Amino acid sequence: MADPTRPLPHLVPQPDGSWTGRTVLTPTSFTTRGLFTLPSSKVIPVIVVPGIMGTNLRAATSPAKRANEVLTPGEPAWRAPNGTFDGLKTARRWKKIDPYRRENILDADTLEVDNRGDIHLPLEARNYGTTEAEVRQRWWGEVHWDSYGTLLYGLHVGLNHTFEMDPLDNVRVICSHWKDVMACDPAKWGVRGIDKVTEPELEKHAGYYYPVYACGYNWLDSCEDSAKWLRQRIERIIAFWTERKRECKQVILVTHSMGGLVARACAKQIPERILGIIHGAMPALGAPVCYRRIACGTEKWSPSNGEVDNVKAACVAEILGEMPKDTMAVMATSPGALQLLPNHLYPQPWLHICLVSRINNKDVPRDVVHLPVGNPYDMYRDLDVWYRLVDPDLVDPARKYKAKSGVREAVWKAIRSAEKFHRETLGTYYHPNTYAFYGADPVHMSFGAIRWVARDPVAGAVFTESNLCGAVGTGYDSSGGRHVRVEGRTNLHFVPARQDVAGDGTVPHQSGAGPRGKVGQLFDVRGFDHQGAFNNEAVLLLTHHLIVKLVQKLP
Repeated sequence: MADPTRPLPHLVPQPDGSWTGRTVLTPTSFTTRGLFTLPSSKVIPVIVVPGIMGTNLRAATSPAKRANEVLTPGEPAWRAPNGTFDGLKTARRWKKIDPYRRENILDADTLEVDNRGDIHLPLEARNYGTTEAEVRQRWWGEVHWDSYGTLLYGLHVGLNHTFEMDPLDNVRVICSHWKDVMACDPAKWGVRGIDKVTEPELEKHAGYYYPVYACGYNWLDSCEDSAKWLRQRIERIIAFWTERKRECKQVILVTHSMGGLVARACAKQIPERILGIIHGAMPALGAPVCYRRIACGTEKWSPSNGEVDNVKAACVAEILGEMPKDTMAVMATSPGALQLLPNHLYPQPWLHICLVSRINNKDVPRDVVHLPVGNPYDMYRDLDVWYRLVDPDLVDPARKYKAKSGVREAVWKAIRSAEKFHRETLGTYYHPNTYAFYGADPVHMSFGAIRWVARDPVAGAVFTESNLCGAVGTGYDSSGGRHVRVEGRTNLHFVPARQDVAGDGTVPHQSGAGPRGKVGQLFDVRGFDHQGAFNNEAVLLLTHHLIVKLVQKLP
């Protein structure tokens, strides 16, 4: 009987084209043999591009950047929590941070990507020779582990272990995780049928080595800037393998949410460097929840949530900001955040002003105003109407822009950046080899539209589109609602309505389905919430399936 073997840490490529590995001497009585696995010389890097707030940020350490006003160089500025305990602790901490400090901490010009985030490899990682030091060099520490750790590790193991030898019969068999991919019911991916992965396709797939990387980015900056950062990362990775005499010409991108917008903008610049892209939960046309969170503060509950999920939602609201004064201080001048607003292609109208009348002992809602009409960016630029996206008085508690005119110009500049990105940089471009999946799940309700709702006081006043649009805002309530005075004599209290359409809890189905007709195949996958999209088993199987299909496009 052959001696048992144990995997050793992965081999390291050398500039002369060789591989080196490190191990330690063991006593002669220890008969377990160390095993190095020699990867293929043909390399296809896979790069995971996270969504907004999925990248860890820190105060800049580079002297070329302006110093952060409240953080020391290298001090963490943003790290999404991992686990329930960390979530509660982080929520308590952010709840105590006032708008002044929020604006200063999350100041895009003073921040950089932080690679020191948590990495929690499973115990089984040692069975594959995987070490934290290795994956941290591939920038896994840049991204939120709870959201992307399962994806990164799953791809790292799954893509590079296709076949194995059956210990009893000593014949080649397909690894169990690939059997799961091949056997997955297409209905779980929202399609009636699909071209299954075949064994010959797996043989071609197995002829390549797939190092898995992450690429975090400063999500407060414009997605256009982040696309340039991603391009540099792609070129750096390809150069790394080429310099070590490996055949490496293209990468595969796997994106989540805002990362899809970043990747599309990058792919438009260097399509030849990208074999293909898999977009997950991308707000292709923007998302009304962005307006809702800037204008009203972060929602604390959803009608589709259970009790535990609403507790989590309340914690998220404390972290992101419960009130407009919290969210506007960060998001109103952030090009990246504003690029998630419903763009010019999002179905209109999506912003409504609604009155509820009491008729025959029943509440009867009536939408009186429907917005936007035409260019949505003109609506975003209007800082004076009561239903405005941005209140200039709440934008700059840290007094960075000093004069009120400076505040307005800062907001308009960020909105111009969003419009330019949507219309010119991105347009309707998708890489020729693109797949996408989205959620249209009634269990995860999203904002397909935003409604400002007030009760009709039934005091003889007549409400029209004209007088409601021309009404004057007189203040905010404690939950992000707005007090309004119509024609100088009638007071109304408007509150934002709850989520109204199926989606993933963040991106509504109409935006998730935006790539329809522009990509190779679009999948409507149920059962996942937005942030945890890649923790869903069906999504992970689909991602592996699609990567194999992309590899078949190679000659």
